[in-house]
Amino acid sequence: MPKTVQIRDLDDEVYAALQRRASETGITVPELLRQHAARVAARPSMTEWLQRTGRRSGGIAHEEVRAAVEELRGPWPDAGR
Repeated sequence: MPKTVQIRDLDDEVYAALQRRASETGITVPELLRQHAARVAARPSMTEWLQRTGRRSGGIAHEEVRAAVEELRGPWPDAGR
């Protein structure tokens, strides 16, 4: 069953921007927010994403990134200086 969400105390500038964006695409502000809410709900949280990808804090070492970029594009022009 559909639920209703109410957002209180939006700044006038924020609401005006939502109205502009909605009118640009020919929809209402509630429809614009409904579409954005559906996109947000469909995306995994950062925790879920990290669990799915097996990543943990720390990530890839800077040297690994640089080596991968250089392999694809070549070394930096001033790398020998």
